[in-house]
Amino acid sequence: MTGINKWITHLTKNQVSIYPLVVFRIIFGILMFFSTLRFILKGWVHDLYEVPTYFFTYYGFDWVSPLPNPFIYVLFLILLITCIFIIFGLFYRINTVLFFITFTYIELIDKTNYLNHYYFISLISLLLILIPANSYFSLDTYFGICKRKKTIQAWQINIIKLQIGLVYFFAGISKLNYHWLLEAQPLINWLKHQSDFPIIGKLFLYDFTAYLFSWVSAIFDIFIFFLLIDKRSRWISYFVAFVFHIMTAIMFPIGVFPYVMIASTLIFFNDNFHKKIIDFISKYGLLNSSKSIEEKNNYQTKTNSVLKFFLIGFFTLQLFLPLRFMLYPGKLFWTEQGYRFSWRVMLIEKAGYSQFYIHEPKMDRKMLIQNRDYLTPQQEKMMSTQPDMILQYAHFLSKTFKDSCLVESNGEIIKMGRNPKITADITVSLFNKGSRKFIDSEKNLSEIKRGFGNKEWILDYED
Repeated sequence: MTGINKWITHLTKNQVSIYPLVVFRIIFGILMFFSTLRFILKGWVHDLYEVPTYFFTYYGFDWVSPLPNPFIYVLFLILLITCIFIIFGLFYRINTVLFFITFTYIELIDKTNYLNHYYFISLISLLLILIPANSYFSLDTYFGICKRKKTIQAWQINIIKLQIGLVYFFAGISKLNYHWLLEAQPLINWLKHQSDFPIIGKLFLYDFTAYLFSWVSAIFDIFIFFLLIDKRSRWISYFVAFVFHIMTAIMFPIGVFPYVMIASTLIFFNDNFHKKIIDFISKYGLLNSSKSIEEKNNYQTKTNSVLKFFLIGFFTLQLFLPLRFMLYPGKLFWTEQGYRFSWRVMLIEKAGYSQFYIHEPKMDRKMLIQNRDYLTPQQEKMMSTQPDMILQYAHFLSKTFKDSCLVESNGEIIKMGRNPKITADITVSLFNKGSRKFIDSEKNLSEIKRGFGNKEWILDYED
């Protein structure tokens, strides 16, 4: 037990340099500033939050709704401002809290827009609230808002490293499946469209290349964290990670995620590396690392018990969420039960076509509903393959037509009643293997409760 205690102390209580955390704070702020600005300039605020009239909320967060159209831009302005404050470390705690709340709120508005890197940013910004990344090379220390520290407890850096490690590790574990390794899907389909890639583009036309990329990327994701924490392999492993993410960014439209990972993994480098970065920035007078009140660090700071339990719970949840798919029967890529929040990046190629019907109570006649009347093309595309969104949309339609009257061309008036029946015919293609029926078209979706339980109305996938 003595050896274990020493190991735990080394990873949590030992005093280490604050330099890596300071550089991480600055890089995080810069990345978030430019990615937010890019989001605004590309018109995505308008397309994703102004155009839609209906939003797919997350279960348990149905109370989250978008602000009125002009004010949605205020949230993005708040993000830009908080990013600047985080970069310079001014009123750091307030701004990290404000950034986390604002960013997470925006992401909770519509799960149509879910991306792994948005989830990652929310988690990292939450962790930044808990650690003193402003205790050195910041305006907070310059103005005496907080005292300067050159060392902090090891856990305050290691929780960032651990979160990054979990992303990579589970991304790798999720690739250990039949489709990725033995069929090279979906890369075998995607790479053929990248034949114009510089120098090696023609190789993408061969199936062998897709298999090579599939296996190498799985091995990379599983082991990169362990290679980064070993100083003997750190530089070469970071170079491999850099090349890997740059190629991914060029070839596939997955947003800023590759750049976020390139920048985030710099935290694994030693103190001297980060000191050089700080000295370089300091040389241009943007911040001054010397003019501040220094706090003596010849003591051990006690970690609050509440904080300990929070972090234990936080990382326990991070271990559970990627594995929760095992609680559900059926094929994960088909049912997508337990798919979100599990670091499954670029593993699935799925397309669906959906038709929803409202039934009149007396004779069970049905009328086709035009999805475009209620959903944007992107919302319809995402909904048509994801069961929880299908069910949520059906509930919305039932509520929309509640107590309504429809007039037929012959003048007949049809009363829909208090809980109109909604059914759907949905076909889905997985990995371009042909469309097949996705759900039970006889089920009245309006009567099925939302929740985390198994969705038995999803039809089995048959090879």
